[in-house]
Amino acid sequence: MKILVVDDEALLVKGIRFNLQNDGYDVVTGSNGLEALELARDPAVRLIVLDIMMPQMDGLTACAKIREFSDVPIILLTAKADDIDKLIGFDNGADDYLTKPFNILELKARIRALLRRTARPKEERPNILTIGSITLDLDARNAYRSGVLVDLTAREFDVAEFLMRNANRVFSREALLDSIWAYEYRSDIRTLDVHIRRLREKLEEDPAKPKYIMTKWGVGYYFKK
Repeated sequence: MKILVVDDEALLVKGIRFNLQNDGYDVVTGSNGLEALELARDPAVRLIVLDIMMPQMDGLTACAKIREFSDVPIILLTAKADDIDKLIGFDNGADDYLTKPFNILELKARIRALLRRTARPKEERPNILTIGSITLDLDARNAYRSGVLVDLTAREFDVAEFLMRNANRVFSREALLDSIWAYEYRSDIRTLDVHIRRLREKLEEDPAKPKYIMTKWGVGYYFKK
Protein backbone atom coordinates (compact mmCIF):
# COMPACT_ATOMS: atom_id res chain seq x y z
CA MET A 1 0.00 0.00 0.00
CA LYS A 2 1.29 3.44 -0.93
CA ILE A 3 1.18 6.16 1.74
CA LEU A 4 1.86 9.84 1.09
CA VAL A 5 3.59 11.78 3.89
CA VAL A 6 3.85 15.57 3.54
CA ASP A 7 5.56 17.78 6.15
CA ASP A 8 8.17 20.53 5.97
CA GLU A 9 10.10 19.00 8.90
CA ALA A 10 12.63 16.86 7.05
CA LEU A 11 13.70 14.82 10.10
CA LEU A 12 10.10 14.03 11.01
CA VAL A 13 9.34 12.90 7.45
CA LYS A 14 12.48 10.76 7.45
CA GLY A 15 11.44 9.08 10.71
CA ILE A 16 7.88 8.41 9.57
CA ARG A 17 9.07 7.06 6.23
CA PHE A 18 11.61 4.75 7.91
CA ASN A 19 9.02 3.30 10.31
CA LEU A 20 6.31 2.84 7.67
CA GLN A 21 8.71 1.25 5.21
CA ASN A 22 9.75 -1.19 7.93
CA ASP A 23 6.08 -2.18 8.15
CA GLY A 24 6.02 -2.88 4.42
CA TYR A 25 4.37 0.29 3.14
CA ASP A 26 5.44 2.09 -0.04
CA VAL A 27 6.07 5.67 1.12
CA VAL A 28 6.26 8.83 -1.00
CA THR A 29 7.00 12.20 0.57
CA GLY A 30 6.58 15.93 0.01
CA SER A 31 7.39 19.10 1.92
CA ASN A 32 4.56 21.55 1.14
CA GLY A 33 0.89 21.76 0.24
CA LEU A 34 1.47 22.16 -3.48
CA GLU A 35 3.49 18.95 -3.57
CA ALA A 36 0.76 17.25 -1.56
CA LEU A 37 -1.81 18.18 -4.22
CA GLU A 38 0.36 16.88 -7.03
CA LEU A 39 1.36 13.63 -5.33
CA ALA A 40 -2.19 12.92 -4.07
CA ARG A 41 -3.37 12.53 -7.67
CA ASP A 42 -1.51 9.23 -7.91
CA PRO A 43 -4.32 6.61 -7.90
CA ALA A 44 -2.03 4.20 -6.05
CA VAL A 45 -1.99 6.42 -2.93
CA ARG A 46 -4.15 4.76 -0.28
CA LEU A 47 -3.68 7.18 2.65
CA ILE A 48 -2.22 10.65 3.25
CA VAL A 49 -0.42 11.97 6.34
CA LEU A 50 -0.50 15.76 6.03
CA ASP A 51 0.99 18.49 8.20
CA ILE A 52 -1.10 21.64 8.69
CA MET A 53 1.61 24.30 9.00
CA MET A 54 3.54 24.20 5.71
CA PRO A 55 4.96 26.72 3.21
CA GLN A 56 3.36 27.63 -0.15
CA MET A 57 0.03 26.06 0.82
CA ASP A 58 -1.08 25.06 4.32
CA GLY A 59 -2.34 21.58 5.06
CA LEU A 60 -5.97 22.60 5.65
CA THR A 61 -6.18 24.19 2.22
CA ALA A 62 -4.42 21.22 0.63
CA CYS A 63 -6.79 18.83 2.41
CA ALA A 64 -9.86 20.66 1.11
CA LYS A 65 -8.48 20.72 -2.44
CA ILE A 66 -7.57 17.02 -2.31
CA ARG A 67 -11.16 16.28 -1.31
CA GLU A 68 -12.27 17.74 -4.65
CA PHE A 69 -10.83 14.72 -6.46
CA SER A 70 -10.03 12.03 -3.87
CA ASP A 71 -11.67 10.35 -0.88
CA VAL A 72 -8.55 8.56 0.41
CA PRO A 73 -8.18 8.79 4.21
CA ILE A 74 -6.26 11.86 5.42
CA ILE A 75 -4.55 12.18 8.80
CA LEU A 76 -3.65 15.74 9.76
CA LEU A 77 -0.57 16.51 11.85
CA THR A 78 -0.33 19.72 13.85
CA ALA A 79 1.49 21.33 16.76
CA LYS A 80 -1.80 22.84 17.96
CA ALA A 81 -4.00 20.99 20.42
CA ASP A 82 -7.02 23.31 20.43
CA ASP A 83 -10.36 21.63 19.75
CA ILE A 84 -11.35 24.36 17.29
CA ASP A 85 -8.36 23.53 15.10
CA LYS A 86 -9.39 19.88 15.07
CA LEU A 87 -12.95 20.75 14.12
CA ILE A 88 -11.70 22.96 11.29
CA GLY A 89 -9.60 20.05 10.09
CA PHE A 90 -12.59 17.73 9.99
CA ASP A 91 -14.65 20.38 8.23
CA ASN A 92 -11.97 20.46 5.52
CA GLY A 93 -12.33 16.72 4.93
CA ALA A 94 -9.78 15.15 7.28
CA ASP A 95 -10.49 11.68 8.65
CA ASP A 96 -8.18 11.83 11.65
CA TYR A 97 -6.01 14.25 13.61
CA LEU A 98 -2.74 13.79 15.53
CA THR A 99 -1.05 16.42 17.68
CA LYS A 100 2.73 16.78 17.70
CA PRO A 101 4.76 15.42 19.35
CA PHE A 102 3.24 11.98 18.92
CA ASN A 103 4.24 8.37 19.41
CA ILE A 104 5.00 6.69 16.08
CA LEU A 105 3.17 3.60 17.33
CA GLU A 106 -0.02 5.65 17.67
CA LEU A 107 0.36 7.00 14.13
CA LYS A 108 0.85 3.48 12.79
CA ALA A 109 -2.20 2.25 14.72
CA ARG A 110 -4.36 4.99 13.26
CA ILE A 111 -3.05 4.26 9.76
CA ARG A 112 -3.90 0.57 10.14
CA ALA A 113 -7.39 1.40 11.43
CA LEU A 114 -8.16 3.69 8.50
CA LEU A 115 -6.78 1.27 5.93
CA ARG A 116 -8.84 -1.58 7.39
CA ARG A 117 -11.96 0.54 7.03
CA THR A 118 -11.33 1.18 3.36
CA ALA A 119 -10.06 -2.27 2.37
CA ARG A 120 -12.41 -4.83 3.93
CA PRO A 121 -13.05 -7.92 1.78
CA LYS A 122 -16.24 -7.77 -0.26
CA GLU A 123 -17.49 -11.04 1.15
CA GLU A 124 -17.75 -9.50 4.63
CA ARG A 125 -20.53 -7.13 3.58
CA PRO A 126 -23.43 -6.87 1.15
CA ASN A 127 -22.89 -4.82 -1.97
CA ILE A 128 -25.67 -2.32 -1.35
CA LEU A 129 -27.28 -0.73 1.70
CA THR A 130 -30.50 1.22 1.11
CA ILE A 131 -32.79 2.93 3.58
CA GLY A 132 -35.38 5.29 2.17
CA SER A 133 -33.70 7.63 -0.30
CA ILE A 134 -30.18 6.88 1.01
CA THR A 135 -28.08 4.22 -0.73
CA LEU A 136 -24.51 3.12 -0.06
CA ASP A 137 -22.59 1.17 -2.70
CA LEU A 138 -20.19 -0.64 -0.39
CA ASP A 139 -17.91 -2.01 -3.12
CA ALA A 140 -17.35 1.34 -4.78
CA ARG A 141 -17.77 3.23 -1.46
CA ASN A 142 -20.18 5.65 -3.08
CA ALA A 143 -23.17 7.29 -1.39
CA TYR A 144 -26.38 8.40 -3.11
CA ARG A 145 -29.34 10.52 -2.06
CA SER A 146 -32.38 9.94 -4.26
CA GLY A 147 -30.07 8.45 -6.88
CA VAL A 148 -27.69 11.43 -6.92
CA LEU A 149 -24.05 10.79 -6.04
CA VAL A 150 -22.99 12.47 -2.78
CA ASP A 151 -19.34 13.14 -1.99
CA LEU A 152 -18.43 11.63 1.40
CA THR A 153 -15.00 11.40 2.98
CA ALA A 154 -13.76 7.95 3.95
CA ARG A 155 -14.66 8.49 7.60
CA GLU A 156 -18.08 9.98 6.81
CA PHE A 157 -18.81 6.89 4.73
CA ASP A 158 -17.75 4.68 7.67
CA VAL A 159 -20.13 6.48 10.03
CA ALA A 160 -23.03 6.27 7.57
CA GLU A 161 -22.38 2.59 6.90
CA PHE A 162 -22.18 1.69 10.58
CA LEU A 163 -25.40 3.50 11.45
CA MET A 164 -27.27 2.08 8.46
CA ARG A 165 -26.11 -1.45 9.22
CA ASN A 166 -27.48 -0.99 12.73
CA ALA A 167 -30.61 0.98 11.79
CA ASN A 168 -32.94 2.00 14.65
CA ARG A 169 -30.31 1.08 17.24
CA VAL A 170 -29.18 4.01 19.38
CA PHE A 171 -25.44 4.34 20.04
CA SER A 172 -23.75 6.63 22.53
CA ARG A 173 -21.00 8.89 21.25
CA GLU A 174 -18.42 6.79 23.09
CA ALA A 175 -19.70 3.56 21.55
CA LEU A 176 -19.64 5.04 18.05
CA LEU A 177 -16.12 6.39 18.47
CA ASP A 178 -14.89 3.04 19.78
CA SER A 179 -16.62 1.08 17.00
CA ILE A 180 -15.79 3.31 14.03
CA TRP A 181 -12.45 4.88 14.96
CA ALA A 182 -11.19 1.56 16.38
CA TYR A 183 -9.05 3.14 19.10
CA GLU A 184 -9.45 5.30 22.18
CA TYR A 185 -10.67 8.75 21.13
CA ARG A 186 -12.72 9.81 24.12
CA SER A 187 -10.87 13.13 24.55
CA ASP A 188 -12.06 14.22 21.09
CA ILE A 189 -15.72 13.36 21.45
CA ARG A 190 -16.83 16.37 19.38
CA THR A 191 -15.19 14.66 16.43
CA LEU A 192 -18.32 12.54 16.06
CA ASP A 193 -20.67 15.53 16.30
CA VAL A 194 -18.84 17.19 13.40
CA HIS A 195 -19.20 14.08 11.24
CA ILE A 196 -22.89 13.73 12.09
CA ARG A 197 -23.50 17.36 11.16
CA ARG A 198 -21.67 16.96 7.85
CA LEU A 199 -23.58 13.75 7.04
CA ARG A 200 -26.88 15.52 7.65
CA GLU A 201 -25.81 18.35 5.37
CA LYS A 202 -24.98 15.87 2.62
CA LEU A 203 -27.62 13.15 3.02
CA GLU A 204 -30.69 14.85 4.46
CA GLU A 205 -33.05 16.95 2.33
CA ASP A 206 -33.42 19.33 5.28
CA PRO A 207 -30.47 19.01 7.71
CA ALA A 208 -32.38 21.05 10.32
CA LYS A 209 -35.20 18.48 10.26
CA PRO A 210 -33.47 15.15 9.62
CA LYS A 211 -35.48 12.09 8.60
CA TYR A 212 -32.70 9.52 8.89
CA ILE A 213 -29.72 10.56 11.02
CA MET A 214 -31.45 11.09 14.33
CA THR A 215 -30.43 12.26 17.81
CA LYS A 216 -31.69 10.50 20.93
CA TRP A 217 -31.26 13.33 23.40
CA GLY A 218 -29.08 12.40 26.33
CA VAL A 219 -28.15 9.07 24.72
CA GLY A 220 -26.61 9.35 21.25
CA TYR A 221 -27.35 8.88 17.55
CA TYR A 222 -29.16 6.38 15.33
CA PHE A 223 -30.24 5.90 11.71
CA LYS A 224 -34.02 5.77 11.43
CA LYS A 225 -35.41 3.02 9.20
